[in-house]
Amino acid sequence: MKLLFDQNISFRVVRKIIQDFPLAISVWDVGLYEEDDIPIWKYAKENGYTIVTQDDDFDNMYGIWGHPPKIIMIRTGNISNIDLAKLLISRKDRIEIFVNNTNIHFAGRLEINHIEVV
Repeated sequence: MKLLFDQNISFRVVRKIIQDFPLAISVWDVGLYEEDDIPIWKYAKENGYTIVTQDDDFDNMYGIWGHPPKIIMIRTGNISNIDLAKLLISRKDRIEIFVNNTNIHFAGRLEINHIEVV
């Protein structure tokens, strides 16, 4: 499952989840760190990535253009990179079902909310 992490999520999170999400990359990895949202959207669409972000602009773009790419919205507020990585790993099954579902009527947006992480 190909996940592209937006610049508002640290590349360090990607390094912490790589065993569970081996195809996850950061915009840092593909030279898009300083780009606006539209080039990131286009890259994800052209290369089959799902965008993982905290940026409402991607949510708005999804509302206008739909999918692909699919969007995973992280709605946790400020939590540590370690806690965000734990949260994503704890939701791996849900994320995998979302990313891999090819039903055209299936939503292209998933929201991940904060949970208590131990």
